[in-house]
Amino acid sequence: MDRDEVDRALARLDAEHEAIETSLLALQDHAGRRLLEGAGLTGVTKERWAATEQSISLLWAYFDAYTAALESVRELRARRRWPTRDDLAELTERLRGESVTLAGAALHNAPTLTGPARLTERFTLAELVNRMNELYAHSLDLVVAADAVWSALPARIDLLAAELHRTRGLAHSVGVRPGEHPSGDDLESITAELTELRAQVVSDPLAFWVPAPGSSAPGGGRPDTGRYDRAARALEDVRREIDAVLTVRQDAEQRLVRLRDVLSRADRTLAEARSARGEVLAKIAASEVPAVSGPSIVLQEQLATAAEYRRHSQWHRLSPLLESLEQEAEDELLRARESLTAVTAPLAVRAELRGRLDAYKAKVARHGMAEDPLLIERYDAARRMLWSAPCDLRVAEQAVLRYQRAAADVLVPRKAGPDDLRGDS
Repeated sequence: MDRDEVDRALARLDAEHEAIETSLLALQDHAGRRLLEGAGLTGVTKERWAATEQSISLLWAYFDAYTAALESVRELRARRRWPTRDDLAELTERLRGESVTLAGAALHNAPTLTGPARLTERFTLAELVNRMNELYAHSLDLVVAADAVWSALPARIDLLAAELHRTRGLAHSVGVRPGEHPSGDDLESITAELTELRAQVVSDPLAFWVPAPGSSAPGGGRPDTGRYDRAARALEDVRREIDAVLTVRQDAEQRLVRLRDVLSRADRTLAEARSARGEVLAKIAASEVPAVSGPSIVLQEQLATAAEYRRHSQWHRLSPLLESLEQEAEDELLRARESLTAVTAPLAVRAELRGRLDAYKAKVARHGMAEDPLLIERYDAARRMLWSAPCDLRVAEQAVLRYQRAAADVLVPRKAGPDDLRGDS
């Protein structure tokens, strides 16, 4: 190397020395490193931090050796403004050759990234810089990962725990307690999970770190929030359940009144259907009339139970009971209406036949055919059947059809001829 090459190499090494020193001091002062030193670690973090501590010690040993070697080169270069050939040869050897030797005592018998420890190691300055860069990146990766987990998860867990505490107080006020309501058991489970999760995050943060695939940058990755997210979702489910119970407490009386009204309407409709069934059996012959059931005793008992729950402020029991009762009451009212419709169907058929008969009679009268003997005879026959009791609907329907056909024959104009006794009328 000539003098200019030596000076440029020294300038580059000085810049690297300053950068490495700055990085090492930043690592030394890193909040994550200080926390790792003072924490009671467990699991994978304890194992990896023990190895990293040795790596950091080795890193400082390398840096001290690098500093000493660089200082000796500076001293040699400073002897003469114009170094001799021998000076340049020695400077070249120190700058490019394996001029740095570290003994086992300096290395603290620490393993390296490339294998087990050796009693002595020899490096060029460039090799030493590369080794320090490797150790630094490895150490910083662990420190940043632990610090990222500690920065993200404990605070979120504490906030969720505070929300859990508020929810438990609210749940207790509405009777949602462990052993008495599933949501109370869920709250106990979430409490135990958050307590365990926080302890594990604090003592073993690296167990909750997910490295970024393919990333070589220190700290590339993210905290694993899976367990926290599941606990948060479980608490949200419980909160919704508590909200439902609170809503029940606020409008329980109105809902009970509505339930009583729906069941009362269902009972009245069934009573009407039973009365109509007796009328149908008396007035309609040869017709199948379905039986009508009585009011639902089970629903009445459940309604009484719901009222009892309200009186004793057992909102957590009242909430699911009201929901099921409201649906069953609507179903009961629908069943009653369907029963009334089915029972009164023969009466509806008779009413339709009566209306049809009278409509055709009015039509015939409008055309001046009301005195037609055949029409009078068939109308009277159909009317006797429809207004007598019991009424045979099948026979009555045939009588109405005969009257309709006779009326149609009279009302439809026929082609006039010499034998047409009716003429145009």
